[in-house]
Amino acid sequence: MSGKQKTPKYIFVTGGVTSSLGKGIIASSLAKLLQARGLSVTIQKLDPYLNVDPGTLNPYEHGECYVTDDGAETDLDLGHYERFLNVRTSQINNVTTGRIYYNVLNKERKGEFLGKTVQVIPHITDEIKRNILDLGETGKYDIIITEIGGCVGDIESLPFLESVRQLKWDLGEHNMLTIHLTLIPYLTSAGELKTKPTQHSVKQLQEAGLQPDILVCRTEHSLPIDLKRKIALFCNVDVRSVIEAKDARTIYDVPLLMEKEKLDQRVLYMLDIYNDREADLGEWKRFLGRLKNPVAQVEIGLIGKYVELKDAYKSIIESFIHAGAENECKVRIKWIHSENLSPENIQEKLDGLDGVLVAPGFGERGIEGKISAVRYVRENNIPFFGICLGMQMAVIEFARNVLGLENAHSTEMEPDTDHPVIDLMESQQSVSIKGGTMRLGAYECALKEGSLAKRIYQRNSISERHRHRWEFNNTFREDFEKNGIVISGTNTENNLVEIIELQNHPFFLGVQFHPELKSTVLEPHPIFVHFVKAAMEYASNKV
Repeated sequence: MSGKQKTPKYIFVTGGVTSSLGKGIIASSLAKLLQARGLSVTIQKLDPYLNVDPGTLNPYEHGECYVTDDGAETDLDLGHYERFLNVRTSQINNVTTGRIYYNVLNKERKGEFLGKTVQVIPHITDEIKRNILDLGETGKYDIIITEIGGCVGDIESLPFLESVRQLKWDLGEHNMLTIHLTLIPYLTSAGELKTKPTQHSVKQLQEAGLQPDILVCRTEHSLPIDLKRKIALFCNVDVRSVIEAKDARTIYDVPLLMEKEKLDQRVLYMLDIYNDREADLGEWKRFLGRLKNPVAQVEIGLIGKYVELKDAYKSIIESFIHAGAENECKVRIKWIHSENLSPENIQEKLDGLDGVLVAPGFGERGIEGKISAVRYVRENNIPFFGICLGMQMAVIEFARNVLGLENAHSTEMEPDTDHPVIDLMESQQSVSIKGGTMRLGAYECALKEGSLAKRIYQRNSISERHRHRWEFNNTFREDFEKNGIVISGTNTENNLVEIIELQNHPFFLGVQFHPELKSTVLEPHPIFVHFVKAAMEYASNKV
């Protein structure tokens, strides 16, 4: 099978027993193994919630909102897909129930159903199937993996499962299979692994008209062959299709664990795909070797507003892992809530750190804490990296404490400020609808010769992803540049300031875009790589 294959095979990944078992990691790991065999693979996420996209969701609700090059606000699992496969995703890779109903109702309003009664079956299920099959229509992929969010048994997931049931007949034998991720809990009091939750989960899937072809069983302990046989017998699958997914030290171990369990071989056999290539995971193994055998360690403070839920900063965490491995350095993250920072305790809270990252976010909560942190690292020559709102806080801090603009602020938090150094973008002035209306997606940025940014990227122009409404106010640009701020990155189309840096500082960089969204295992983002390197140098100078 070659990369020119025009008729793809489809794999559907469902989950049962409980949420957060790691469907996205299993899907990404399988995709990585198939890709390493020379096949062209992509992954799609179907989310059962009614929001049209995650863009208006609070990070506490759904974690990070991942943004693609084409400006789609998507589920954070798309970040896993890109980090594992090193292949860009797009709007078509993430579809919600809300988007499905939105599309169907728009068609109904236009009269496209010719006056028929619009129903879940066939109209909603047809729309779901269309979104699944559209990826195949591109002709670019040998295999399309579709992850269905939520748990089997959830009311919200039923239309998706029904659509998959219908597709089994539409696509024909050997053209699709279903992988069900489940849990084999260990009861300490009984000293036993229990299969009953998996049996019930599979039964619920069968009630929806689907028989899983492969079971991937999350477990804290190895599954004895007798237990695998029991699962196979009661769940109506071949024993070779019962795959152990034991808890791993890192998510990046999972492709190797799945290879050991021969998941990719089983999938190829069941889809009737002849492929005699061994999975080439050489680069992946070298990455793991560096990750697990660091020669240095740094502690970096991540200052944010949503630190109680680590998934709100998922891409930043993974970018530090990639950059740490590239530098053969273990990056320890110290989580610091910006609301807990003040000028009085800032030294105590940031003491001992080798670098500080001020994270993105929205709204006024915790803003003054972020500004205090920026001032402390600026004055004490501690490596600093600000992303989106973090960059804007660096601008406000500099305006207040260096330019002497005492009440300088962003009009997002203080609409009537006398010195709006951060202001609403002109293109956003008349926007009233919140969903999907920010400046989203990839935009070009020209880099200044001789700047830190140019040394980091080694390019004249870059493309990075954005998600914001407010920007640096160019009215104040000359004052900033006269006093030591370097505007090292600019969008030439609208003169938007994209990157600021500080002269005579070991590492002080703020970016309006989100570099964490483009960091992958095989291509760690250069800003994170150089930031970690700067933290290592700072740490070595402290000794």
